[in-house]
This record gives sequence, structure tokens and C-alpha cells, in this order.
Amino acid sequence: MKCKAPREMAGEKQVIMKNGRNATTGTCTVCGTKMFKIGGGGGGKIKAKAKPKAKPKKAAKKVKGKKKK
Repeated sequence: MKCKAPREMAGEKQVIMKNGRNATTGTCTVCGTKMFKIGGGGGGKIKAKAKPKAKPKKAAKKVKGKKKK
């Protein structure tokens, strides 16, 4: 059962999530469940792969025609 209290983390490991943000994983020192904290940690050595930027879509051409009444 989780203790759900803010505690120290044992076996800390810095990871980078799919969206490129830093996070830390580890285990609770009291109850032993997995912990996951988003942010902080620097993570300077590990870098995520850069995603290619999407090309901007061209605006649709307006078709001139008769107005409907």
C-alpha cells in the first residue's frame, strides 16, 4: 500500500519523457513503491531526439462564384 506522503526517493534515476521533459524515477524509502517526479534534475548528459518540424500548410484558395440568395 502506498503511503502517499512526500518522501525521499531511493535509487533515483533521471529519465527524459517522450515529450522531452526531464523526470526522476525511484522507490519510496518507507513503503518501497515506485515514485515518479516530473521536472528538475537537469538531465544535461541525456538528450532527447529532436522531432522534425512540421511544414506549414498552404491556405486553401478561395473560389469565386455566384452568391446564393
